[in-house]
Amino acid sequence: MARHLVTSALPYINGVKHLGNLVGSMLPADIYARYLRLAGHEVLYICATDEHGTPAELAALEAGLDVEEYCRWQHQRQAEIYQGLLLSFDYFGRSSSDENRQLTTHFARRLEEEGYIEERETKQVYSAADGRFLPDRYVIGTCPYCGYGAARGDQCESCTRLLDPTDLIDPRSAISGSTDLEVLQTRHLFLLQSRLAEEIRTWIDSQEDWPTLVTSIAYKWLDEGIEDRCITRDLRWGFPVDRPGFEGKVYYVWFDAPIEYIGATREWANQDPDHCDWRSWWFDADDVRYTQFMAKDNVPFHTINFPATLIGSREPWKLVNHLKGFNWLNYYGGKFSTSRGVGVFMDDALELLPADYWRWYLIANAPESADTTFTWELFASAVNSDLADTLGNFVNRTLTFTARRFGSTVPGGGAPTEVEERLAADLARGIDCYTHHLERLEFRKASLQLREIWTLGNSYLEQAPPWLTIREDRDRAACTLRAALNLIRIYAVLAAPIIPATSERMLAAFGLPPAGSWISPDVASELQALAPGHEFTVPDVLFRKITGEDITAWSERFGGAPLATQH
Repeated sequence: MARHLVTSALPYINGVKHLGNLVGSMLPADIYARYLRLAGHEVLYICATDEHGTPAELAALEAGLDVEEYCRWQHQRQAEIYQGLLLSFDYFGRSSSDENRQLTTHFARRLEEEGYIEERETKQVYSAADGRFLPDRYVIGTCPYCGYGAARGDQCESCTRLLDPTDLIDPRSAISGSTDLEVLQTRHLFLLQSRLAEEIRTWIDSQEDWPTLVTSIAYKWLDEGIEDRCITRDLRWGFPVDRPGFEGKVYYVWFDAPIEYIGATREWANQDPDHCDWRSWWFDADDVRYTQFMAKDNVPFHTINFPATLIGSREPWKLVNHLKGFNWLNYYGGKFSTSRGVGVFMDDALELLPADYWRWYLIANAPESADTTFTWELFASAVNSDLADTLGNFVNRTLTFTARRFGSTVPGGGAPTEVEERLAADLARGIDCYTHHLERLEFRKASLQLREIWTLGNSYLEQAPPWLTIREDRDRAACTLRAALNLIRIYAVLAAPIIPATSERMLAAFGLPPAGSWISPDVASELQALAPGHEFTVPDVLFRKITGEDITAWSERFGGAPLATQH
């Protein structure tokens, strides 16, 4: 079996993230990693908090904490939330780690040795009102390329073009709003990635199965011309630049953050060497298939900037094999907003309902081909129809009826007929299709296929309803229920990547441990895996339905409103 390295975009340290961050990187990466493990592959799923930069300093100041203390607190807070959302990271690191500092310094040195680092005089914005230099993202203005009025000084969220603060039209401070800005001279280090443009293009040309969303963004940057990138800043919080004359400067957060994918793996190995040999995953790792997951605004950094760092080092570091990009999840047609109290954030989500409700809805509506919108009405419809009525109803009525009429063991009697043969054939086709979509990272299609597999069970029970056949042919009813009980076990395995807690509850009803392997191609045998006499229990209802009162209360709390009322 192959070795699979999986990473999702690093969540920034300044506070709890919203549902869009979850579905745009961490959740699909987790589902893929869980599937790969069940399929028998060796998997390493790595993530970390992104901790450097001025936003962390300002958030710490607002919280009344030292920035290092603030980052430790927020890392723990985020880790607990991700654990609550059942994200199966092998390791969740920190970009401020000593391992990442060493690696960042190493890459800077290697890039300079290879002629890709240059000192340059540059201009930086100083705000008299704030009494400080303003990092790129704390200068806001109009994008000179697309006219977007709230572009940041590092990147325009609208057209994704990389910017410098001095590029902006009518710039202002994001902290105070002041337009009293002064441009001062300073010296910084630049990564000469323009010299690597053709190598990067050749590398991207070789990626035949990348999503159009990803390649279109990458080629847009390449076609417009890759500019050299400043990789240092006049800040206190970050990795110091070990260079005469650069005292008081640190490496730019977007230089050290992607290196943390490697850094986190090294952190894990250093904490417990038995876990893994970190170099075997990242250095001369031709036997590793590396898959990244991220939202579209992160794509440029992972198709251009980070590859430039790796390629320019002239060392055999692992480049990504497949990059899965996502569009944005909006909230009632607009953006999530912490300051305005609009939208659902991950801690709020877990307060309302267990993780599987959110995991199912988000991945079944993942913004793969276009932006999607979260509404409470759509959320309730998916939960009630897919989880409660389709899966939950099948599990509950099968177990309840069997226990009432045959006792709490799998019933014996009867022999499979053409009905069971058709069920096995339909199920085999459905599983093949579902597996294909998971392997191709087609998450909405995979979710739709899984739901269709669930409907097979309800259709099967309707063809020869055991609550009717038991009156005249008890053996026939027993055979039907035995197949249905085995369907529950099969459904639990298939659902394990997406709704793992529910999967465990379904398997626990039969005294079975969490799923450890994928369903075999011999579906007919899988339908007989639970033999007559195997004990089971009837669990509580798997999913509660979401009511109209819930929708009203949650809409009021989180700022939602029916789309028809939006203006």
